[in-house]
Amino acid sequence: MQDAALRLKNLAEQLIGAPLPVRIRAWDRSEAGPPGAPVLVVRDRRALRHLLWKPGELGLARAWVAGDLDVDGDLYRTLDLMAGFIWERGEDARSLRESLRDPKVRAAIRSLVALSAPFLPPAPPPEETRRRGRLHLHTKRSDRRAISHHYDVGNDFYELVLGPSMVYSCAYWESPGSTLEDAQRGKLDLVCRKLGLRPGMRLLDVGCGWGSMAVHAAREHGVTVVGVTLSQEQAAYARKRIAEEGLTDRIEIRVQDYRDVRDGPYDAISSIGMAEHVGAERYLEYAQDLYALLKPGGRLLNHQIARRPQADESAYAVDEFIDAYVFPDGELAPVGSTVTLLERAGFEVRDLESLREHYALTLRGWVANLEAHWAQGQRLTSPGRARVWRLYMAASALAFERNRIGVNQVLAVKTPQDGAAGLPLRTRDWRDR
Repeated sequence: MQDAALRLKNLAEQLIGAPLPVRIRAWDRSEAGPPGAPVLVVRDRRALRHLLWKPGELGLARAWVAGDLDVDGDLYRTLDLMAGFIWERGEDARSLRESLRDPKVRAAIRSLVALSAPFLPPAPPPEETRRRGRLHLHTKRSDRRAISHHYDVGNDFYELVLGPSMVYSCAYWESPGSTLEDAQRGKLDLVCRKLGLRPGMRLLDVGCGWGSMAVHAAREHGVTVVGVTLSQEQAAYARKRIAEEGLTDRIEIRVQDYRDVRDGPYDAISSIGMAEHVGAERYLEYAQDLYALLKPGGRLLNHQIARRPQADESAYAVDEFIDAYVFPDGELAPVGSTVTLLERAGFEVRDLESLREHYALTLRGWVANLEAHWAQGQRLTSPGRARVWRLYMAASALAFERNRIGVNQVLAVKTPQDGAAGLPLRTRDWRDR
């Protein structure tokens, strides 16, 4: 009788219709697959049941988060090798229904069922979001719940991953040899320069996180800041940090939805890594709300992850793993759609800068921080949550490197009727501002 690893390899190749690019190590310690390749470790038969009851990416994610599936070797290389038949099969991939018409596929599935015995549905890991429906309505209540799922997992855990800067967005690397802290400081200052911040101005920081942008803008550029977040843990951390910096007279942190901010006008608005939570149905409303909060001539810096456009945009679906474990209700849009909606709200878009490669470097820095303190990271949150963060950050780094997703800073102005936008002729020379 074949050992478990060889059986799994043969069955996997039957199902995907291609040679398996990784080795498999099964629960019986047997191994099979190409020599020298990274090893996919199937620690327990339960991993097969996760896949059989939820075929595809979500089943793999459940097995990974539960610890039934692991990688021995370079996680980035493993994900890169597996991307071709997990994430990139695209429109040519056969649907499950079409696959089941193939007698060989049906036979392979029956063999997997036998190998996974007992054939009972395993419970999803506790880290998975429990959803009553699949609609992304983005009500204030659902947005609060989604933000809490992602950000209220422990400030100590985020300190370990993000480092002292506590900036949870793409850094700006002056050179590949820069430190993560230098690159995050460089990003914050780039945003401030693009916004043309000067002493006495009033800044609204939408989705202020742990207060890093607010502190930098107030301390280095002399502005007063209102920061809003839906995360109680972020707000508590930011307020303590602001008090320690002696900036309580210049910075106010609120637990507040951006839709409830009514004390404009502001001279400038920063929205860094927040707009991904807004949703397609609400995006025009988001842009209109920010436009109304700005003074004439005021600037918005919108820093947002973007996906590649699809031939049929109506077919876009949120990534199952990300939706269930990372960013519930998060949605990505092509950068062209974002620019169009900002313009429809009344903004004049004056500059767009892609930082795609910068985010790949940033994510690799965060993964390195987590891996260097792996045992501590698991203690600070949970083993499953730590595995979620390691997988999603590593996979995201590859997605940015391979141009599957990007990130862009869009500078938009509430240009007055006389057309005087208040920008220099050479807008990219931000150091002159």
